[in-house]
Amino acid sequence: MNKREKVEYWIELSDYDLETSEAMLSSKRYLYVGYLCHQTIEKILKAYFVSNNNENPPYTHNLSYLAEKTGLLDQLIEDQLLFLDELEPLNIESRYPEHKDKILKFLTIEKCLILLKKTKELQQWIKIKL
Repeated sequence: MNKREKVEYWIELSDYDLETSEAMLSSKRYLYVGYLCHQTIEKILKAYFVSNNNENPPYTHNLSYLAEKTGLLDQLIEDQLLFLDELEPLNIESRYPEHKDKILKFLTIEKCLILLKKTKELQQWIKIKL
């Protein structure tokens, strides 16, 4: 797979996760809305990393670390940085029972609508930079 194909691969995965998060919202599976919003941003960051490097992206789920490795961290505005921090626990902690109930109380339909809106905006911002 050449570099362009790798970038397209990560973009397609990011888009797929975003579409799936919308389906999870419709089915009221709010835990997965949060998880997939995280995955959407993780994968678009990996697309950006591949587009600017001649190597595979780091094997990590840490959004701030990925943003730093891509060189985008310094370009993010404060709201975007705060959003990365908000998404971060939705990837790992949602997998563990002791955190699941706490996250489910946080992820209301209203909160999920905001997460989706911000995810779409950040994903689009990164896509434009590609």
